[in-house]
Amino acid sequence: MFKRFIPLLILVLGGLVFLYLKMTAPAPTEVTAEERSWRVTSMPVELKSHRPVVPLYGSVVAPDLITVTAPLAARVAMRPVHDGQRVAEGELLVALDEADVQPPLTQARAEVADLEAQLESEQIGYANDQQALRREQAILDNAQRRLERAQSLASRNLLSQSELDDARDGEDQARLTVANRQRLIDEHPTRLKRLQAQLERARAGLGIAERDAARSRVMAPFDGVITRIEAAPGDRVASGADLLSVYPLTGLELRARVPNRYQDDILSALREGQPLWARVPERDMALRLERLAGEGDPAGTEAILSVAPTLATTALSTEALSTPAFANTAEGGLVRPGSMLSVLLELPPVANTLAVPYSTLYGNDTLYLVNEDDRLERLSVTVLGETVPRAAEQEGGATDEAMTASGERWLLVRSDALASGQRVVTTHLPNAVDGLLVDDGTSAAAAGDEESTP
Repeated sequence: MFKRFIPLLILVLGGLVFLYLKMTAPAPTEVTAEERSWRVTSMPVELKSHRPVVPLYGSVVAPDLITVTAPLAARVAMRPVHDGQRVAEGELLVALDEADVQPPLTQARAEVADLEAQLESEQIGYANDQQALRREQAILDNAQRRLERAQSLASRNLLSQSELDDARDGEDQARLTVANRQRLIDEHPTRLKRLQAQLERARAGLGIAERDAARSRVMAPFDGVITRIEAAPGDRVASGADLLSVYPLTGLELRARVPNRYQDDILSALREGQPLWARVPERDMALRLERLAGEGDPAGTEAILSVAPTLATTALSTEALSTPAFANTAEGGLVRPGSMLSVLLELPPVANTLAVPYSTLYGNDTLYLVNEDDRLERLSVTVLGETVPRAAEQEGGATDEAMTASGERWLLVRSDALASGQRVVTTHLPNAVDGLLVDDGTSAAAAGDEESTP
C-alpha cells in the first residue's frame, strides 16, 4: 500500500525543490548596449609652407667628356694611364711612335723648301727675262734698220733678191725672239700665283703634319678620370681611331625625366631665379637643377641637374688628386658617368599645406578628421604630391636638415576646410565612415582614465 505513494511523494518533493530554487535565485542585472570605439592614432593639423618633392630617376652623363683619337696611322709607343685612373692637368695620357710621326713632317718641310726655291728661281728668271728683252729689242731695231737699207738698195737694183730675203728673215727672227721673251714676261704673274698657291698648299700640309706631330703626345687637358681605353702600347692604330677618353672631375650632369604636371612650377622658379635642389637621400650629394631639355615627349621632359661635389671632394687639392696613391683608389660616394641615381627634387614651397603619412589618405582625395565628439568626419583634399617631413620649411627659411633625414616621404595635401588645431586620423581603417566612434587617446574619458591610473 505504501509503495503506491512513493512516486507521488517524489513529484511533491521535486516541486518543492523547484519552488525553493526559484525563490532563492539572484535577480538578473539589466544590460545596456554600448557603442564600440575603434582605437586609432591621429596627428594635429599644423598648416605651414612645405616643399613638394618629386622623385626622379636618371643617369649621370659627362657632357665635357673628350675622346682622344690617333692623328695619323702609327704605333702606340706609350700609354701610362689605366681605366678609372685619376689624372692631373698636363699629365701624359698616350704617345705615338716618333718613327711614324717624323717622316710625314720631314716630307712636308721638304715640299715647302722646294716650292720656296722655285719661287726664288722664278723671280731670278723674271729679272733675267727683262734684261734679255731689252737686248733682244735692240737686236730687233738693228734688224729693222738693216731691212730698210736692203729695201732701199734693192729698189735701185744695187742689191740682189736673196740678200733682201736674208734681211727680211733676220728681222722676222728678231721679232719672234722679242715676242717669245715678252710672252715669258707676261706669264710671270700667272706662274708666280701658281707657285704661291702650291707653296700655301705645302705650308698647309706642313701645318697639318706639325699639328699631328704635336697631337701624337696627348696631355690631360684638365683634372679628370680616364675611361674607354681602346689601345695598348705596341698596337698599330689607324688615323682617327679612338685611343681613350677622359672626363673632368667637375661638370657631371644627371638627366632625369620630369612629369609634365611639374614643368610649369619648375619653369616659373627658373625664370624667377629660384634655385631648385635635389639630393640623394642615402648619400651626401647635392644636385642643382640647371634647366630643362629643349625637347620633350608625352611622358615628360628631361631635367638637367649639375652634380655638385661633396664636402669631401671639394676639400681635395689638385696635388692630392695627382698622387699615385689617390690615383689608384676610388673615393667613396663619387658618381661616374653611366651611374643611375634616384633623387628627390625640391619644388618651390607651397603655403597652407599639410604633410600626412600615406596611411592617412583614403582613395585619391579623402581623409578623416576627429571631431570634438571623437567621431570621424570625412574631408576631401587636393593632393599636391610628396614631401619629406623634415624637409618642411617656413616661407623664407630654408632648412638643410631636410634631405639628410631618412628619406621617408609623406603626402602633401591642401584643403580650404583644413585648419590648425584639427586632428587627422593616421590609422587606415577598412570600415571608416562618417560618424564612426574612435579613440585616439586624446578624448576626455581616456584622459580621465589615465589620471586615475596610479
